[in-house]
Amino acid sequence: MLRKAQIKDVKPIQKLLTHFASRGDMLSRSLSELYEAIRDFFVIEEDGRILGTAALHIVWDDLAEVRSVAVAEEAGGKGIGSQVVQACIDEARALGLKRVFCLTYKPDFFARFGFRIVDKSELPHKVWGDCVKCVKFPDCDEIAMIMDL
Repeated sequence: MLRKAQIKDVKPIQKLLTHFASRGDMLSRSLSELYEAIRDFFVIEEDGRILGTAALHIVWDDLAEVRSVAVAEEAGGKGIGSQVVQACIDEARALGLKRVFCLTYKPDFFARFGFRIVDKSELPHKVWGDCVKCVKFPDCDEIAMIMDL
């Protein structure tokens, strides 16, 4: 079931994100960050277990980021990632945003939604606030992509 995340989901979301962050696939998120941003998150829940998550983080009046996209490995290939990303895109449209972006290692996945690769310099400096927390900073190897809504 796709739904907006609730407070009870914070720890399972963190566990899922931490799994991929430990492999260098994404940034880790502290419990504090997740509680503060819980309204950004969508989850897919099955039998009381969070199988996937993604967040829509608003950056400015016309721009948001799709971030923290993660699907439990045993649930991969079932369209869960697509469902949570599409939910973020739909919410961005409903909010009247003009563009959404992502930083990713999976450009083919995001291209299916209409994202296109852009040079990181095209994104506003405000976007890079979280990057200083990354072990790869300042040598980011993620691919910047943007989608016009």
